[in-house]
Amino acid sequence: MKTIYGLENYPKEKPSVVTVGTFDGVHLGHQSIISRLVQSAKKENKTSVLLTFYPHPRMVLQSDTPLKLIQTIEERRDALEETGLDVLVIHPFTESFSRMDAEQYVKEVLVGQLNVHKIVMGYDHRFGRNRNANINDMHDFGDIFDFEIEEISATEVEAIAVSSTKIRKAIFKGDMKKAFAYLGRRFKLSGEVIHGEKRGRSLRYPTANIDLKNSHKILPKNGVYLVKSTLDGQEVFGMMNIGEKPTFKSKRISIEVHFFDWTQDLYGKHIGVEVLERVRDEQKFDSAEKLQMQLKADEAHCRSIIDK
Repeated sequence: MKTIYGLENYPKEKPSVVTVGTFDGVHLGHQSIISRLVQSAKKENKTSVLLTFYPHPRMVLQSDTPLKLIQTIEERRDALEETGLDVLVIHPFTESFSRMDAEQYVKEVLVGQLNVHKIVMGYDHRFGRNRNANINDMHDFGDIFDFEIEEISATEVEAIAVSSTKIRKAIFKGDMKKAFAYLGRRFKLSGEVIHGEKRGRSLRYPTANIDLKNSHKILPKNGVYLVKSTLDGQEVFGMMNIGEKPTFKSKRISIEVHFFDWTQDLYGKHIGVEVLERVRDEQKFDSAEKLQMQLKADEAHCRSIIDK
């Protein structure tokens, strides 16, 4: 898959089959739509193209409304890499872009930039300024500009919407097994390993403190989780704590991972962590010694899960 940043950089020599959307999570519903897109493009010897936007449109148009996303744009790109898609176009979403009317959007973006042969879109898809154009308008534009429309049915669109909602609810609750069932892959957190307060070392459980650098990334419910990462090409398991560390009266949410059987320095590295299973709620302990005893029990429990 080729990733292109900015519509203006898309090489439009070959006609394309296009779909447009956020595709946050690239879950099983999304994957079925992209599969149709890819198959249609191959059948007609065209380029399969997915157009998405960053920042998310709601970040720009409803900046006062909190928004939590299943994936960062980098994680979304990595997930789309596995779908067989030819080209991913990530275009900056701005207020001026949002003011394009429907005809201008179709003429300049779909036809002018992406050289669209066919667009795959949901029956309820809205586009253009104030989202005032619909599937019927797209059919009219298809007649005018000579491209086809493949319509995604109400049943399929509803399945996608429900899945996204259920995934977010599952992650908020810490139900990683349910999130996995809808995503078709493990929920992932990724970021840079930064220096923390180094309390883990004194407890004999040194941790990698992960800075997500993205306030819009959804986080699982505070607690302890079994996780897995690939570090220097090696699969490594560990246990992750998300929360405020109440034993030490911290009020800042942190993400800390203790990797089993790993001693190498990770500071400054960008790592990804797959969240496999919730172990327990975050707890406040009367002393560091009692916390250390619990960490030993957590490790034993996690290792027993890994061995199954």
